[in-house]
Formats: sequence, C-alpha cells, structure tokens
Amino acid sequence: MKKYILVGCSLLFFGCNDGDLQIETVDFDSIETVQNCGTVSTSTANVFFKINGDEALILTLPSGLLKNEVSSTNIESAVPGNSQVSYRIFSGDVTSTYFCDSPPPLTPTVMEEIEAEGGTIIISTTTEDSITYTHTIQLSGISFVNENGSRITDLQISEYGTVTTTL
Repeated sequence: MKKYILVGCSLLFFGCNDGDLQIETVDFDSIETVQNCGTVSTSTANVFFKINGDEALILTLPSGLLKNEVSSTNIESAVPGNSQVSYRIFSGDVTSTYFCDSPPPLTPTVMEEIEAEGGTIIISTTTEDSITYTHTIQLSGISFVNENGSRITDLQISEYGTVTTTL
C-alpha cells in the first residue's frame, strides 16, 4: 500500500507542470512620448515606437496614411495588413538609438517579439495654421498572441499618441 501511495505522490509531484504560464501586461499609457527616427512623412512609410524600460511598442504605418489635410472622419487602417503593431521585450533597457542606428547596437538583444494579430489603427488629423498638422493615433482591439498561443491580456494601449507633419 505504501508503494502505491509513494508512486501516486511521485506522479503528482513530477507529473504536474504549470505549463510555463506567463501573464503579460502591455501597458504604455504612462508613456506619452511617441518617438521616431527622422522626420515624419506623408509620402513614405513611418515607424513609431514607445519605450518602457526593456519593452517597446512599435507601430508601422504605410505610405500615404498620414495626410496633410484635416480629416472630417477618422482614418482607419487594419492590423495586420496595411499597418503593423509589434511588442518587443529586450534583455535590458532600450533607447531610441536601438531603433535609429544602422546597424542597431548589439545590446540589448530582443528576447521576444510578438506581432499583433488583429485590431485597427485610428487616426484623426487637425491643424491650427494650415502648415502643421497634428495626427492623433489610437489603437483599437489590438490582439497579441505569443508563440505558445497565449493571448496577452490587459492591453492598455488605446491612446498611442500624437505626431505632427508639416507642408
């Protein structure tokens, strides 16, 4: 009888696995600054990023999505498809030089990169002087699924930020 209890306890002890469950939180609401490398353009693709220590939220917009005209309705772009949203976790704190230097520095390294599998980019454009245009970018329904098939929860990234273009 003791053998069966020992075998049963051993199976429970060694057979149980938490499945390497990781609960991720993508929270960039406290980061107000949207960064990019160079000048924001209406005629070329734009890459924007927000950095939070060792994490980055990267947004790639196609050429022509930002326009130097006031929008009467919101402009929408599908993710994935026309626009891309990526979430990266690095081996250490990352700075804008990682994104802007070519080639990028050797450290920190990318530990994990997750591409958004669904959602919408919403852009509204205003101007005060017909020369400088302010584009407010929002993310709606962005869905990340990591390589293990787990959905990342607590997506608090609805307000991405604002960028400006000039004529």
